[in-house]
Amino acid sequence: MQELTLYTNPNSRGRVVRWMLEELNVPYQLKVLAYGPAMKSKAFLALNPMGKVPVLTHGDVVVTEAAAICAYLADQFADKGLAPKPDSPERATYYRWLFFAAGPFEMATSAKAYDWRIDDDNSPAIGCGTYQSTVDALETALTKGPYLCGEQFTAADIYVGSQIIWAMMFKTLDERPAFKAYADRLQAREAFIRANDLDDQLEQEVSKV
Repeated sequence: MQELTLYTNPNSRGRVVRWMLEELNVPYQLKVLAYGPAMKSKAFLALNPMGKVPVLTHGDVVVTEAAAICAYLADQFADKGLAPKPDSPERATYYRWLFFAAGPFEMATSAKAYDWRIDDDNSPAIGCGTYQSTVDALETALTKGPYLCGEQFTAADIYVGSQIIWAMMFKTLDERPAFKAYADRLQAREAFIRANDLDDQLEQEVSKV
């Protein structure tokens, strides 16, 4: 198997990918980058011109953006069952909410965090629409079953769930019962607990450097 390497920082969206890797239960290497010069080095910019983590390398393949990394890994390790089969109707649901969270939801919650104006005048031109409509739409995704694709836990739950957990933590998302129950289910998973513990320990180590 080609080597998997995650470039990350414990105070980043790299935590999402760490959780994904722990759910897959496959070997991987970790390269921790500090914010600042390390992420803007010539060598790292060759991997990600944005100079941001997470970045995943899989042999010679380079993947950036947490949602894309999760989707890529689910397909590379299809036997782990973290994505609906390509010919399944649930594959559309999987893509829908994975990219909804990476686009409209993150935009809407960022707008709330930084007090950017989104209202009826400009929302038709903005991908997320209004904050309220975005949050309401996401809530509908959680009415079908315990997970976004019904009974099947997928990489979309890892990414969307991480966004929901963080947004509630930073008060950019109301703790609606549906969001809270979903977050509680995800945070009880063994792989989530293991990944979180590993990154918490890493955070302590990084802070001492």
